[in-house]
Parts: sequence; structure tokens; C-alpha cells
Amino acid sequence: NFPDIIFFNAKIDKKKYYLTMQVTRHLMKAAQKATTGIFGLAVHPNPRPHLIKTYNKTLSALTHIPPTAVYRQATESITKNRLKIVESTKNVQEIEEKIGAGQIEELIWQAEDELKLVAKMEEWKPWEPLEVEPPKGQWVYEGTELG
Repeated sequence: NFPDIIFFNAKIDKKKYYLTMQVTRHLMKAAQKATTGIFGLAVHPNPRPHLIKTYNKTLSALTHIPPTAVYRQATESITKNRLKIVESTKNVQEIEEKIGAGQIEELIWQAEDELKLVAKMEEWKPWEPLEVEPPKGQWVYEGTELG
């Protein structure tokens, strides 16, 4: 609520003002954006359920990767965190603000790309030992070993 000072010396009826604000707020929530403003990325008609479904598919796919793999640990952490936000928040704008990684359509795009990457990581198995040992000094930079 706005402080009463706004209505001081003003010929505004408080009840009408607040009613107008409530109606406007509901109309603004009902209005759907026409474009994402990103070439090739259309507005999703029902983004929240789609994002929840994609995050759950990613978490399910990650179970095929060893729990000790750093990729699995990092991806699970991010995905679970984002899923928790999306499930607990109904408003799309609030989801976008809380996650802070773009519009919800961009979040869907990221989630779908991550789901594809999980399948590739399962195929590539980067957690397994190298087939060929790297040459001595390959992981040394300015006298410091990086690996």
C-alpha cells in the first residue's frame, strides 16, 4: 500500500485508486508478451510446465552417469536449484528474476541443450581414465602444474 501522504491534498478517492490498481495489475499479469526480442526464439505458450518437465528429464538422464563424476555433480546441483525455484514460483517474471539467466524461453533453451549434453557426456565418458597418457609437461604453465 502506498503511504497516505500520496493522497494528502489530492482529490483522489482511495478506494477507486486501489480498485483501479488491482484491476490494472490483473490485466498486466494476463497480458502475454508478443516476442522475446531474440531472433529465432519464439514466445513459449506454456513455459513453466515445459521447463519443469525438461529439468526432471535432465535429472533422470544424469542417473546414468557415475555419481562421482564432476559433470553430474555440477549439473545436478544447478538443475535441482532451478527446478526448486520454478516449482515454487508461479509467476514467470519472478522465475526469470530469481534464476537470473535470461527470459524463461532462454531457460528452456538452456535446459534442452543441457539435456542433449547429458546424452553426449554419457557417450563420451569423460570421467574414465585417458586412453593415452598426456606428454610430460602438457599440463604445466609457467612452472605450475594445472592438472
